[in-house]
Amino acid sequence: MSRCAHIRMMAEYNQWMNARLYAAAASLPAEELRRERGAFFGSLLGTLNHIMVGDTLWLQRYAKHPAGFPLLDPVRAITPPTSLTQPLFDDFAAMQAHRHRLDQVIVDWAASITEADLDHLLDYRNSKGPNRRQFFALLMHFFNHQTHHRGQATTLLSQAGVDIGDTDLLVCIPNHLPL
Repeated sequence: MSRCAHIRMMAEYNQWMNARLYAAAASLPAEELRRERGAFFGSLLGTLNHIMVGDTLWLQRYAKHPAGFPLLDPVRAITPPTSLTQPLFDDFAAMQAHRHRLDQVIVDWAASITEADLDHLLDYRNSKGPNRRQFFALLMHFFNHQTHHRGQATTLLSQAGVDIGDTDLLVCIPNHLPL
């Protein structure tokens, strides 16, 4: 599998898992979404919000790649979050709708990335200052960060009595055995 094919698969996995995660979260009353559960970001809502904050910050950094990536224009228009815990939405339904749109941007953008784009050293700033890192490695971090915190979110859902089922990437990897 090429690096670009791997990125496309990760974007599709991200979209699939977020849809399942948000559907499961939507089954809970608002007070359960906001209930402090001792997680890194407190509640299920705080955890989902952090994933979206991280995605937004990284996509805005990626939008500065010399390739231009016009498919990231919708993300360029978002006011950058000022902290990793900044609440982006007061209403869960609005958050869910934004997640859906953001995931489609990620899928479409991932399909536009070329092998030539991946070896570029991307300059960006974070709270610790300037950085320059390989774009492909940063993309792997992007998808790993999502998976890490979705794992926390599925634990929080489980604590609330909601099982979302299989979450493994393996579900998205084609099986090449003959039928």
